Amino acid sequence: MVLLAAAVCTKAGKAIVSRQFVEMTRTRVEGLLAAFPKLMNTGKQHTFVETDSVRYVYQPLEKLYMVLITTKNSNILEDLETLRLFSRVIPEYCRVLEESEISEHCFDLIFAFDEIVALGYRENVNLAQIRTFTEMDSHEEKVFRAVRETQEREANAEMKRKAKELQRARQDAERAGKKSPGFGGFGSSGMSSNISATIITDTIEPEKPRVAPAPVRPSGSSKALKLGVKGKEVDNFVDKLKSEGENIIASGAGRKASEASKVLQPPVNIESVHLRVEEKISLTCGRDGGLQNMEVLGMITLKVSDEKNGRISILINNNDKKGAQLQTHPHVDKKLFTTESLIALKNQEKSFPLNSDLGVLKWRLQSTDESLIPLTINCWPSESGSGCDVNIEYELQDAGLELNDVVITIPVPSGVGAPVVGDLDGQYNHDSRKNILEWSLPVIDEKNKSGSLEFSMDGKPNDFFPIHVSFVSKRNFCDIQVAKVTYVEGGSPVRFSSETSFVVDKYEIL
Repeated sequence: MVLLAAAVCTKAGKAIVSRQFVEMTRTRVEGLLAAFPKLMNTGKQHTFVETDSVRYVYQPLEKLYMVLITTKNSNILEDLETLRLFSRVIPEYCRVLEESEISEHCFDLIFAFDEIVALGYRENVNLAQIRTFTEMDSHEEKVFRAVRETQEREANAEMKRKAKELQRARQDAERAGKKSPGFGGFGSSGMSSNISATIITDTIEPEKPRVAPAPVRPSGSSKALKLGVKGKEVDNFVDKLKSEGENIIASGAGRKASEASKVLQPPVNIESVHLRVEEKISLTCGRDGGLQNMEVLGMITLKVSDEKNGRISILINNNDKKGAQLQTHPHVDKKLFTTESLIALKNQEKSFPLNSDLGVLKWRLQSTDESLIPLTINCWPSESGSGCDVNIEYELQDAGLELNDVVITIPVPSGVGAPVVGDLDGQYNHDSRKNILEWSLPVIDEKNKSGSLEFSMDGKPNDFFPIHVSFVSKRNFCDIQVAKVTYVEGGSPVRFSSETSFVVDKYEIL
């Protein structure tokens, strides 16, 4: 099969979106599409039209046509199957099948078309895989956004601290009978003093308990705009639903907060010697069992913020029994680490870099041993007379782990309504726009190491794959920890802080 182009056009042959998979000029494509309506015979039901050089395979979409232009020697059965997939993709991005809606989402459709056909040949993909490929969900982007929000909060806190210092300086100056410091530049110290006092007073609110005054009801009717009334009415309505036993799932800001919580926050008390033990896992399993690939990458990062603590050594407690391969930084004494598990510089007269993150030790674990899978997911979809019954189970293999904010994402068919959920451990959320079912579990540990979810809906067993899993943990997978930190000279202990995180880079069941 050689597919020349895929297009959505009007019944008059005007191209709205066209994607060419071989080298073709715009004039050539527009000419072929303009000739297409003239070749159709009225009153006959057919799905393809042939000319001397090409074949048109098409499907009506209300007032539009989905048209595939292929060579005459292509397999008509494969062409029809590809056409059906193209026709199913369009409603995923366009709410109504109209020319304006198609034009608005033209690039989304082109990206989806590229996932179906490459260089004129059909790719072996289904609708769920196309949706996954085009979403391009990025863990790095989430981490970047969380870091940026943290930096903004720190900047706001620093701004408030500076403003408090200026206010304190002004008050001290007033007590001493001096002129309060101003921002200057106006030629009059009195004017600058007043301006500075006004700015500081507006910036910093005095920390006094405020007593809310009793509301005064106006005698006449007021038609003034009341801000926040609608939000209060919504909150009251939600509270009533909760009191009646309804399960309310927060959206919008609540969902953003849950995503931000998946990035583990650093400890509050950070010492001048701070160590981060970070691991991320990439895992791919088959739906019928079998570990296709698992890779765990770990790193210990050191940050020294005090110059007097630069010449130190770090004792590593390595309890790994899974076979991770360790590698030290080139400036670290490898022989000392091999014999005594100590991380120190080769030249012990030098100090570790100041105020910079330095990866001193990293490790890698790659395996296809199923016994090393931290969390196994078994999905059993079975077809029934009314659709498909799906049973999903999880089990924690490593009893030493504690997984937090676990989300198991199952793709579901579009346009068949919401799933009917039976037995359930945890909570679920059906996103009809993304066509996914999210199974959320706050904690999975030794006390809560297994659970299941059962639901029914229309579809085929293949519609419920691939399954994606995300979680965070404050215990690392390979059990490599920092035991203590000491000075190189004398060996006296050094106060240090540490944080451990184990996150998911990719965790899927195909």
